[in-house]
Amino acid sequence: MALTPSNSFERGAKAPDFKLPDTVSGNTISLQDIRGEKGTVVMFICNHCPFVIHVNEQLVHLAKDYKDQGIGFVAISSNDVENYPQDAPDKMKTHAEEVGYPFPYLYDESQEVAKAYDAACTPDLYVFDAELKSVYHGQIDDSRPDNGIPVTGESIRAVLDAILNNDKYSGPEKPSIGCNIKWKQ
Repeated sequence: MALTPSNSFERGAKAPDFKLPDTVSGNTISLQDIRGEKGTVVMFICNHCPFVIHVNEQLVHLAKDYKDQGIGFVAISSNDVENYPQDAPDKMKTHAEEVGYPFPYLYDESQEVAKAYDAACTPDLYVFDAELKSVYHGQIDDSRPDNGIPVTGESIRAVLDAILNNDKYSGPEKPSIGCNIKWKQ
């Protein structure tokens, strides 16, 4: 596991479009399908990363707390499954069902979507407004495995609350930290 910070993503940049298979439903899902009326959260995650495992419960809470308020959520795994078979689509489906993800868990086999977002790590979170313009890219909160800080979702909740209050989020964007995306060779 290589400890990797997220790359920068310009505020105001348009969300790159995608159409990917959902490992749970078997349907192909696009950005437009999961787009929320007020905002959208795109998360790059995977099954085995200890940083994702550490925040999984909070990801579920975030989606449940905000999806009925007009925020859309989607998770994408872009890892190379040939070298990391624990992230294969059938295992993604099992993982999503066990954790109880209330959002689609999409498989980016070509890794083109991760490249379009310049995703670097898992978890890597992007928040877009109603027009799919970037308002935040960064951490969920200050908690990391073994640092003793509780997982609250504080950083991402501040952004989502600003969107719901029709305020412009002008707070900090601390990079997410996690395992590097497992790129194909």
